[in-house]
Amino acid sequence: MDPASQDINLNSPNKGNSMDRSDNMADDQAEGAAANSAHPLPPGLTEEEAEELRLELTKVEEEINTLRQVLSAKERHASELKRKLGLSPLNELKQNITKSWQDVQTSQAYVRTTEKLGEWNERVTGSDLYLSASATLDDITHSEAYKKTQETLSEAGQKTSAALNTLGTAISRRLGDMRNSPTFKSFEDKVGNLKHKVVGPRGNGDAVSSPTDTTPTHENPPF
Repeated sequence: MDPASQDINLNSPNKGNSMDRSDNMADDQAEGAAANSAHPLPPGLTEEEAEELRLELTKVEEEINTLRQVLSAKERHASELKRKLGLSPLNELKQNITKSWQDVQTSQAYVRTTEKLGEWNERVTGSDLYLSASATLDDITHSEAYKKTQETLSEAGQKTSAALNTLGTAISRRLGDMRNSPTFKSFEDKVGNLKHKVVGPRGNGDAVSSPTDTTPTHENPPF
């Protein structure tokens, strides 16, 4: 009996192993076919070359992962050193902003913009319109009308201040005259009399009894 008939014989003791190997081979062939159909090789690339490229890609990816781990360890070490040196994130941010601003000032775009603004300023200040406006403003400030207006405003301010001081003095004097007048004195006398009637005299250290004082002054005599 040939081996083929033995493999397919149901009574053969190797029937299970033979069927497993057949299934594995079929699965591998199916996976290979599916991979080839999903990712077909580019034209001109053989299977051996593709396998070499896959191996090289796997090696490069492993190196990338190793470098990431090394970089992460270096970053943690740098953070620890900054912490020991007292370099907070805020100080680091300030340093980065300062450096960025210095880089901007030394950049060609910033230099060209500054030069262009300087040219525009020279053109504006040197134009006939600007010179005419400046001359007109100088003429106004040195004119007699401007000087008279400035002097008038100054005198008005001084007069207003003097008037306010005079008004305050007059009010104080008026209040003093009212206090010394007979009418005011008569009013003070009336207020004093009213106070005397309400409070009463306080002589020889006698205290005025409070209206709310409930302490009895005399006990009821016994019968």
